[in-house]
Amino acid sequence: MSAIKIGMIGLDTSHVIAFTKLLNDPNNDFHVPGGEVVVAYPGGSSDMELSYNRVEGFTRELRDGYGIEMVHTPEEVAEKCDAILLESVDGRVHLEQFRKIVSFKKPTFIDKPFATTTEEAKEIQRLAKQYQTPIMSCSALRYAAGLSAVLEKADLINRIGMDCYGPLAIEPHHGLFWYGIHTVEMLYRVFGSGCQKVTVATSTDHDLIIGEWADGRIGSVRGNRKGNHSFGALIHTEEGTDFVDVSAYKKPYYATLLEQIISFFNTGKSPIQYEEILEITRFLEAANESRSTGKTVNL
Repeated sequence: MSAIKIGMIGLDTSHVIAFTKLLNDPNNDFHVPGGEVVVAYPGGSSDMELSYNRVEGFTRELRDGYGIEMVHTPEEVAEKCDAILLESVDGRVHLEQFRKIVSFKKPTFIDKPFATTTEEAKEIQRLAKQYQTPIMSCSALRYAAGLSAVLEKADLINRIGMDCYGPLAIEPHHGLFWYGIHTVEMLYRVFGSGCQKVTVATSTDHDLIIGEWADGRIGSVRGNRKGNHSFGALIHTEEGTDFVDVSAYKKPYYATLLEQIISFFNTGKSPIQYEEILEITRFLEAANESRSTGKTVNL
């Protein structure tokens, strides 16, 4: 079967290089077969330093190092490919960009964060349903090999609690959406939907997000800004507690994510329910509110 022709929209994140290396280089130790990046639209956000400072370099690397065709609009990307990686690092532009390509009906992976407001998330999903365009969205940490290995254990049926941790840089336009999405995705892979309220404790160097689920489970996310960049978690069951060490496996979580994406491109079926993607957006939106007010926020 011939490889899926993949188009990229938004070349302002390191993900575009990492993904292309894994997809386009068959000699890569963790090569993910089945798709090849062939065309891209650079994009970029003029009011966000972490976007406009990076887009030129990543564009040059993809064009000169991998021979990726550069085009001038998202629509041109959609015309020239079979499936789309919407990679723009600025979650605020995802709705606008998706609106331009949704009518092409190409399966689209929308990189994290899916959106930065619940209203925008609902509109993306409404458009996807209207045009019957398959969409998928998540952080790469959701499918990290270290998390998957623990979840495959038979004695983890009764998961009663989870404590996640990871780095939590804050970007002014996104707040907790920027890096909080990674640890929150780990939490939701284990707990699923059903969170009712969120409370955040914050200081200069740390944030602690506590989510309370309708069935009584409590999940926590500890984020730090002290230089420790490791991700992990403790999953509590009725039998005991299991440690998730994301860094313990050589296989990069970008590779495990791309395996899921290629499957999605082939089937048109996302492994993550729309309702869960929407709730994750609302969870982080509520967490941003709690962080600024100090109050518990209902979802």
